[in-house]
Amino acid sequence: MSEQSIYLYAKWQVKEGKLNAVLEIMKEAAQKSSEEQGNLFYKIHQSKNDENTLILFEGYENESAVEFHKNSEHYQNMVVKQIIPLLESREVTLMNRII
Repeated sequence: MSEQSIYLYAKWQVKEGKLNAVLEIMKEAAQKSSEEQGNLFYKIHQSKNDENTLILFEGYENESAVEFHKNSEHYQNMVVKQIIPLLESREVTLMNRII
C-alpha cells in the first residue's frame, strides 16, 4: 500500500426531509472518524445553493488509514447502515495531492 497521504471527496445528496437525521448521526460519526489513528482531518460542508447537498472532505496519512476508516465499526454502523439509506445519491473520489 502507498504511504502517500490520501484525500477523499464525497458528495452526498440527502433525500428530502432526511437532512436533520443525517446531520444528527454525522455528529458522532465525524467525531469518531476524526479520532482515528491516521486521520488528518474530517470536514463536512453544506452547499449554499441546496441544503440537502453535503460535501465531505477527509484526509488520511496513507491507504492503510483509509482502509481502517472504511472497516471501522462506527463507519459500518453509522454511515453504511444508517446514513446511506437516507441518501438520494453518493459520489466518492479518492485523490492524491499533486501540488
